[in-house]
Amino acid sequence: MRLIVLAAGTGSRLAPLTNDRPKCLVELGGKPLFEWTLDAADRAGIDEVIVVGGYLADQLSRYDVKVLVNEDFATTNMVHTLFLAQEYFGDGFIMSYGDIVYTPEVLNLVCSAPDGVSVTVDMNWRGYWEQRFDDPLGDAETLKFGDGMTIAEIGNPPTSYDDIEAQYIGLVAFNGSGVGMLENAIAAARADHVLGKKPFNCPRALDGIYMTDLLQGMVNMGGRISALPIHSQWLEIDTCRDLEVAHKLVKQGRMGALVGEVTA
Repeated sequence: MRLIVLAAGTGSRLAPLTNDRPKCLVELGGKPLFEWTLDAADRAGIDEVIVVGGYLADQLSRYDVKVLVNEDFATTNMVHTLFLAQEYFGDGFIMSYGDIVYTPEVLNLVCSAPDGVSVTVDMNWRGYWEQRFDDPLGDAETLKFGDGMTIAEIGNPPTSYDDIEAQYIGLVAFNGSGVGMLENAIAAARADHVLGKKPFNCPRALDGIYMTDLLQGMVNMGGRISALPIHSQWLEIDTCRDLEVAHKLVKQGRMGALVGEVTA
C-alpha cells in the first residue's frame, strides 16, 4: 500500500506561519504536520509515501519520500494535484490531505479497507467543529449515508444539521476497482470540460473542482462509495484558530490517549 499526500496549497489562512514554509511543515506539538503523517504511515506499515507539493515544495526534499510538484498550485485544486501522481496509483493507494493528522489506528483502518472507494468520516465531528468555528454549520459540508454504510451525498452546503451524518476528513482509500472508478470519473469531468460544461453539474470549472465534487460524481455515475466511520482521532489545521485548538487537544491526549474507538 502506498500513501499519496496532497500538499500543494499556499496555506494563506495560516499566515504568517506559512510565509516561509509550506502548510504541511507548520508545527503541531513540536513537529511538522507532515512528520505526524510519516509517523502514522510508519506505524501502519506503509513504506512508500509520495507527496505532491507546490508552494515552497523544495523544502519537502529533506524527507526520504518521492516528491512531485504541482507547478500550477496557485490556480488549481486538490483533484488536479492528485492526478499529477496518477502513475503511482497502481492497483491501490491511500490519499491524504497534507493539512490533517490522524492516529496510526485510523490509518490502519484505512489500510484494511475493502475493494473499491472508502472514505474516512468522523461521526463525532460536531463538538470539534464547535471549537473551530463560530458558525459550525456554515463551514461543514453535507454527508448522508445510503444503504450499508455507503455515501449517498457529500460536499454540498447544508441547510441544517440533519444534512450531516458525519464529516469527511480528507483521507480516502482507492483499492482495486476503486482506482478505475477514480480514473473514469476524472475522464468524465475532462469530457465535460471539453464540451464547455462544468464537471458533475457543480459550480466549479475542471481545475477548481474539490475532491468531494469528484466523490459525488462517482456516486452520480452509479459507483459505490463506502464510509469508514471513526470517532475523533484526527485534526485539521487550516487556520490559526485550528492550530490553537489542535495544540490544546494534543495536550489533552487526543492524538495519544485516543478519544473514542475506531469503528471497523
